[in-house]
Amino acid sequence: MGRLIERAACPPDALVLDLGCGAGEWVLRALQEHPTARALAVDMSEPALRRGEESARERRLDDRVTFVRGDAREYRPPQACELVMCVGSTHIFGGLAETLQAIGEHVAPGGAMIVGEGFWERPPDAATLEALGGTPEEFQDLAGTVETAEKAGWTPVYAHISELGEWDDYEWSWTGSLTRWALDNPDHPDAEAALAAAREHRTGWLRGYRGVLGFVTLLLQRRPQNG
Repeated sequence: MGRLIERAACPPDALVLDLGCGAGEWVLRALQEHPTARALAVDMSEPALRRGEESARERRLDDRVTFVRGDAREYRPPQACELVMCVGSTHIFGGLAETLQAIGEHVAPGGAMIVGEGFWERPPDAATLEALGGTPEEFQDLAGTVETAEKAGWTPVYAHISELGEWDDYEWSWTGSLTRWALDNPDHPDAEAALAAAREHRTGWLRGYRGVLGFVTLLLQRRPQNG
């Protein structure tokens, strides 16, 4: 995360936009890396946005970021942005190509984009597709993912490919948090459902897409037009 944001090389007083921001980790890291930047962070999840606001206050960044509850597809920033991010949320726009088209409209001339997308480490089998509830066409291999960005007029200038250990930490963290909450609150009416949801997802990951679905985060700049 840090290297991608550092290499984005935002100018002073840049405006950063994060669409599908979740709890805001990416946008807050961008503000820490670029101490004179301002940011807008958009998501539909009220709980995630509240966590983002709390984290911003803890890091003393709350005066430079505005969290907005809304549909990322419909949101329009007040001006073009020097850095636009959409990490793990391309499904909002209907896929990678559609995301590049939609959020590219918000990027200022000379600006950059950070986009995170899944890709097939190897061709998915039936267990993988069942676990994800998806189709083979939902993702491409890594080369195809990069080619999609280039066909859309964006040039990759850096990328981070999540290692298996990073995937594992992510999966254990969120399924573990859900499980721990259920175990700590056994009398809550949602406790059993939470345990079942965590177990179902964990099984799908371990017996389905672990080592098959990868994730790449691309730093992109627009390719200049000839003539």
